[in-house]
Amino acid sequence: MKLSEIKNILNDLQELHFVLENGEQVPQHFHVTEVGQINKRFIDCGGVMRDEKAINFQLWFSTDNDHRLEAEKLKKIIALSEEKLGIEDAEIEVEYQQATIGKFGLEFNGSAFVLTAKTTACLAEDACGIPQGKPKLKMADLQGSTCAPGSGCC
Repeated sequence: MKLSEIKNILNDLQELHFVLENGEQVPQHFHVTEVGQINKRFIDCGGVMRDEKAINFQLWFSTDNDHRLEAEKLKKIIALSEEKLGIEDAEIEVEYQQATIGKFGLEFNGSAFVLTAKTTACLAEDACGIPQGKPKLKMADLQGSTCAPGSGCC
């Protein structure tokens, strides 16, 4: 989800709810303690220079059970971030504390924001020697091959 998408969704929401993909609720007394832009410049394993940008939201909660962040307040936090930091309309990633800080993608299911799993990947599979998967063959396509039952070739 991009920043522009969450801003549009927030226009129609009164209450904010965040959940993990497994249905676990982020406590309702969470805070958004950071909104910022992360610029990542790196070289992949194939030697290609890359630049990535993401908008970072950090969710945190404490013992303040009476705290409730409203949609309007989050809109103001985002607007201030855009004004002061010049953040762009990029994909949002969410930091959320579990056993360690987790990084999540963000989707909306119609009533709650869902923290979605992120995965790693090789960005240069063709350049760093990762073998491609074996092709799947149909047994019918092997008819007439030189390896016949009882021929001793297999």
